[in-house]
Amino acid sequence: MASAPSKLYADDVSLVVVLVDTNPFFWRASSLSFSQFLSHVLAFLNAILTLNQLNQVVVIATGYNSCNYIFDSSSDLNQSFENGRMPVMCSSLLQKLEEFLIKDEQLSKEVPEGRIKSSLLSGSLSMALCYIQRVFRSGALHPHPRILCLQGSPDGPEQYVLFNILSVIYSFLLWLLDSNKGFLLFRYVAIMNAIFSAQRSMVPIDSCYMGAQNSAFLQQASYITGGVHHKPQHLDGLFQYLMTIFATDLHSRSFLHLPKPVGVDFRASCFCHKNTIDMGYICSVCLSIFCKHHKKCSTCGSVFGQAQSEAASASDKKRKTPET
Repeated sequence: MASAPSKLYADDVSLVVVLVDTNPFFWRASSLSFSQFLSHVLAFLNAILTLNQLNQVVVIATGYNSCNYIFDSSSDLNQSFENGRMPVMCSSLLQKLEEFLIKDEQLSKEVPEGRIKSSLLSGSLSMALCYIQRVFRSGALHPHPRILCLQGSPDGPEQYVLFNILSVIYSFLLWLLDSNKGFLLFRYVAIMNAIFSAQRSMVPIDSCYMGAQNSAFLQQASYITGGVHHKPQHLDGLFQYLMTIFATDLHSRSFLHLPKPVGVDFRASCFCHKNTIDMGYICSVCLSIFCKHHKKCSTCGSVFGQAQSEAASASDKKRKTPET
């Protein structure tokens, strides 16, 4: 759905929706502790609010099992301007973040073993777009919106699907028939709907990836929506990366030399080993991709190639066999 027609504020007024990765599995193995990460993020958020008094900041926590709003400058800061922005923002954000982490940890106990330890990025992106659409329709004036993903968790299963509209249709049907088989495709539907909705609403998705290996999925999301993707080489200087790359408003970006997408990988990944491939085998029914030939699709159960003809000939022989 396209955004409602409206009039913007000045060119340098921004609405920044920040998605903060709180996945405990990533932060336990990261060289940068979660407390140090929060100190960089809080200083960055305060700088955004200081650049222009009309700027707005919204923070969404992206957990392992859930996501939720933990800070909104339009409501949390208006109550206590006399105390200064930084103390009010820290106390409000940290309190809600602590409550969110406790709830998310409780939900982790109910998750079955073997699940990929990725964050719920699709949910936080959807919440960010819902908030932006609400701002679009709240009045004639609004700031320039953009989304910033501060992600460290590995790409989830939603990455390993071919970018094809037919897979979106069939994934929904498959999810209705079998929730276990359709889980991978269902998450893909949510994440791709969010990215294409952001593209249509002209909302850039910036991404700062802090994991060991670069995220091909966030690279594609930033490329599709016209945002900026960057992987910091030194996490100790995260605040400098955030200020020099992601603090600039959309109007000022046309005058700066920001990191440009180089070598964005749009290749598909196989369902069997999750490896990026140039050529492979694709199921004609559900569009699942495999790096090697299989007799049967592991996603929808369709029979492939020679195995299908053998199964058909066997059934014909049974029909032709006379009854004794």
